[in-house]
Amino acid sequence: MMVSTEVANRRHVEQALDSGLDMLWIGARTSANPFAMQEIADAIADAKVDIPVLVKNPVNPDLELWIGAMQRIYNAGIRRIGAIHRGFSAYGRHLYRNLPQWRIPIELRRRFPDLPVFCDPSHIGGKRELIAPLSQQALDMSFSGLIIESHCDPDCAWSDKGQQITPEVLNFILHTLVLRDKSMSTESLALLRQQIDRIDDELLELLDRRMKVACEIGRYKKEHSMPVIQAGRYNDLMERRVRSAEEMGMSPEFMRAVLAAIHEESVRKQIEIVNGHPLGK
Repeated sequence: MMVSTEVANRRHVEQALDSGLDMLWIGARTSANPFAMQEIADAIADAKVDIPVLVKNPVNPDLELWIGAMQRIYNAGIRRIGAIHRGFSAYGRHLYRNLPQWRIPIELRRRFPDLPVFCDPSHIGGKRELIAPLSQQALDMSFSGLIIESHCDPDCAWSDKGQQITPEVLNFILHTLVLRDKSMSTESLALLRQQIDRIDDELLELLDRRMKVACEIGRYKKEHSMPVIQAGRYNDLMERRVRSAEEMGMSPEFMRAVLAAIHEESVRKQIEIVNGHPLGK
């Protein structure tokens, strides 16, 4: 059986390599720290070893920081690199311990299609009952594999006991997961994908129209010396739209992310106009 452990500094790397471990992984708080990542990379380079290294996403949803952490390991001479998606920290109470924000690992895989990306449903869910559905969701999105925390007596674990499962439960989950057939022809999806393409074109046209109206608002605010951002209206708009999205079956997190991106672009255009760019381009 192959054995791996987490490393967070030079001494960890040296001890792991001296002990003959088969693989290393780097945690979310370490991958968020460029100084720690460089220390680990230097230790690996000095050891002149060829060992697989997995890098968890940083605690904050920053794809570039995640890529940068793996780049440091690559520059140390390691070519067997993988990513671990363990979700992202967020303020407030949520269903998940760490929000999945699936769009971030999906974008990572789009940029680096040959990079193995594993999912950590234990840290994403934070609860035992969420491990199975999150695992299936990850497999349905073609993740390369799963990292699941298991403990012979989870309630006595020294940390994260609420998200650990017994080996018996782990075995049950692994035998109930469904691997989708990736070799099936997608010809039958062609018409549906064409519909998606047309709808995407319509969305772009609608967004263009919305931005033009935002520019008109920016010119009005400039003429009347009004501030660009009006927090009260934005908060009311956000809550109404989120409620409507939920009634349509969409997740509130998705709608908040969409509205926040649209609002940010609208504000950017209005600020340009207020500062002397009349076309808002």
